[in-house]
Amino acid sequence: MLTLLFVVACGEDEEDKELVIMTHDSFDISESVIEEFELANDATVVIQKAGDAGEALVRAILEKGNPSADLLYGVDNTYLGRALEQDIFETYSPDLLDEVPDRFKFDSTNHVIPIDYGYVNLNYDVEFLAEEGISPPGTLEELTNEEWKGRLVVQNPATSSPGLAFLISTIAYFGEDDEYDYIDYWTDLKANDLLVKDGWSDSYYTDFTKYGGDRPLVVSYATSPAAEVFFSEEPLDEPPTGNILIDKATFLQIEGIGVLKGANSEKLAKKFIDFALGKTFQEDFPDKMFVYPVNENAGTPDFFKFAEVPAQPSDISATEIGEKREDWIQAWTEAILR
Repeated sequence: MLTLLFVVACGEDEEDKELVIMTHDSFDISESVIEEFELANDATVVIQKAGDAGEALVRAILEKGNPSADLLYGVDNTYLGRALEQDIFETYSPDLLDEVPDRFKFDSTNHVIPIDYGYVNLNYDVEFLAEEGISPPGTLEELTNEEWKGRLVVQNPATSSPGLAFLISTIAYFGEDDEYDYIDYWTDLKANDLLVKDGWSDSYYTDFTKYGGDRPLVVSYATSPAAEVFFSEEPLDEPPTGNILIDKATFLQIEGIGVLKGANSEKLAKKFIDFALGKTFQEDFPDKMFVYPVNENAGTPDFFKFAEVPAQPSDISATEIGEKREDWIQAWTEAILR
């Protein structure tokens, strides 16, 4: 009996020596931060990148009950409904959740714990608009005017996270089945020479005028102007791009982490969630993933002063997104791409 207990105990110890985190390809944390967790817990952390956020979630669902990872990082409020519906996560309520403002607690059941957030909105090329003598649009409706014909590039919501976020913003802004709803709006955008690309990188670095394209407006992130300053080869006092923060037309994107059911190292996984909510982790990723920390006590780099926070983002719940996302995308595809 003593021998059996010893073997079982050793097995549990071995399980807690390695932590596997499945995440999206954009995940980026300093090695020193990961090493701090490893040293504190006498463990090894393995980062398992699985494509974009949607692809990572699909993999976790396919591995339901027998996951190759212990944690899934990167579930956002556009995919939360699907993740909860598939019942792939354990519940966990970390103490540091008390340091997270309620507006970021997007899962009341605590299957997915918020870690970071950002905003999707329109960006503009400052120099281009100045040379043209025009001001950035103040409403979404203005984008259907002749002045903005052929000047906007967006991403396909079926293949792009910011593309989906912008679509959802227009749904929150214009509504569904109203006299003039979001499909009517997108139809007018299409008639105004809208350009749709599959991904953000192509639209931003190929079609945006800042990088030699012919579109001075692009769907991007509120942190993009700050990123332009950060990556500039020469010091900048002001970013070359700007945010268009139209009330109720920006999208708050919240990303979270959850312990996968059947995880080999469940205890260690929960310790990592505690760590991920702490200041060391929270203050490390803003200049790597260009998102904001959810812990209200965590600071951000100086250049984040150019990463404006919208006063009134769109008001639409993760539950509604989960229920209607596929129908919205299908309706958009029928109206815009066919």
